[in-house]
Formats: sequence, C-alpha cells, structure tokens
Amino acid sequence: MIETEQLSRRFGPLLAVEPLNFRVEPGQVHALLGPNGAGKSTIMRMIAGFLVPSGGRAQVCGCDVHKSPMSAKRLLGYLPEGAPSYGEMSVREFLHFIARVRGLTADTGHRRFDRVVQELQLEAVLEQAIHTLSKGLRRRVGLAQAILHDPPVLMLDEPTDGLDPNQKLTVRHLIDALARERTILISTHLLEEVHALCNRVSIIAHGRLLVDATPYELEQRSRYFGAVSFSAPGSAISQEMLGRLPQVAGIEVDPLNGRVTVFPKSGARIFEPVSQLLREQGLEVSEIQLERGRLDEVFRQITTQPAGLDGSQA
Repeated sequence: MIETEQLSRRFGPLLAVEPLNFRVEPGQVHALLGPNGAGKSTIMRMIAGFLVPSGGRAQVCGCDVHKSPMSAKRLLGYLPEGAPSYGEMSVREFLHFIARVRGLTADTGHRRFDRVVQELQLEAVLEQAIHTLSKGLRRRVGLAQAILHDPPVLMLDEPTDGLDPNQKLTVRHLIDALARERTILISTHLLEEVHALCNRVSIIAHGRLLVDATPYELEQRSRYFGAVSFSAPGSAISQEMLGRLPQVAGIEVDPLNGRVTVFPKSGARIFEPVSQLLREQGLEVSEIQLERGRLDEVFRQITTQPAGLDGSQA
C-alpha cells in the first residue's frame, strides 16, 4: 500500500533521511517510531507529496508520488502533526471546503460528509469555529478531513501528541475503528501508541531505518522477555534456591518495593519451575507475573547505540 525505494532528503549539508526502503502491507497499522527529530515527519511529507525527495521514490497503492501526484493523493488521507486547519471556519464549512478541494460531486460529498460526521461524532460541534474546539476535537476534525474522500491509505503524524489521557483514548479508539477498513501509517515517539494500535513497527533514528519488526518480535529482544517477577514476604530466602534452577540466568530485587525478577537463559521457559519452587518453599506470593518484554528498553537499546552496530533489518 505504501512503498519507498532509496527515498532520501537533504536540507543543505544535512542528510535528514538516509536512503530508505520499507513497505506498508494491506491491513497493517504500521508505526514509524523514533525520538523527536528522527526524520519521521520528513518521511511522511515526502510520501504525501508535500516535500520533494532528494533521491529515490515513494509509491501509494502502486502510484508513483512524483510521476502521478494527483492519482497518489486521491488514494491517501493525510493528517499532519498538530492537525492544522482554518480556525475561523466552522467544522461544517471546513469539511465542505475539503470536499470541494477533493473534487467530490455534490451527492458523493453529502453522503461522505454525513458518514464521516457520524463516524467521528462531530454532530454537536458542526457550527462551531475550529479555533474554539479542544485539542481532542480538533484532532477529530483533522481525521475527518483525512478520510472524507474515503481513501484506502491513511497517514497520521503524531495523532495523539499533546492530548490529555482521555483525549488520547478517544482518538485511539477512532483510529482503531478506522483501521478495520484501511491501511494506516502512524508516526509517533510514544511507545504506548505502538502497544495500543500497531501490528508493525519501523524504528527510525537520525534519519536511518534501524529495525522493521512486529511489536512481539521487538519484545523478544528485551532481557525481560519471558522473565518472571513476583512479590512475596521473605523472598530474600528464596533467591539462592532460585539461582540453582538450571533455566535461570539471573535474579534482581527492586530496592524500592522488594519485587523479585527472575531472568531466563536464552530460549528457556521458567514460569512453571519458578512457581513450583515458590510453592515448595511455602512462600505466600501476593503477585506473580510472566513478563512480556519491555519496548522502552528495546527502544533505548536500538536508538542510542552507535550507527552500524544494531545488526537488524534496515
């Protein structure tokens, strides 16, 4: 649905995006994940046709963005960072304006307007000026303009950045609903966004694609993947015995709350042996958990190590 080949961008002497090859497959919610300034927005602007690449090319549903820009843009809905719009317009005026810009006929435009307004729950604010809306509602209006022409592909640049927790949850639910019928590329620096929405992740840092994987594959790279953590009174007594288990690589105790984390050797499964040992020791465990791996740890590891040492798909 989206494909880039050696796509790059320079700003004077600065190589902001190194030659980039990646694909977004049908049905995916694909994250461009990276720290601020990594080049995510620049990549999106080139794919959307708003920024001319210095090299390479981008395609949307097989349409070359440079050679067939209008065809590519008809297939793409784009929400830039911050959801810019015309603040003096009412929501109704703005969406009607977008319908005309998109070349929708009167009948199609009215049908799409009605469906999008209902889908994004904008009925109550149609006559309000956009500049009077909350950030969360402005983001909904931005999503509405992005899907008004019913594109098969959506690109959302930092769609929940700056929103409060309730607004983030609302926008995420909307994106999740939109993903049932569309392929979505999301730019974000928020790991919680990946957990909440995405089934594929491309990690970007310093303009380079470092990793392209599923969230589960990234979690497997965490030292916490498959670890067992628990809280129990007198857990210090059990540490020596836990260390004797052949599947155990190490043990850590949180000095703040006394919680014990037991780390497995590569490929080992330790939940059952650890649980059995705790039962044999007669410890009253208040909570025991099989860790799924921590994306924040993997993200720091990938984005902070020297270039060329990652050894991952790029």
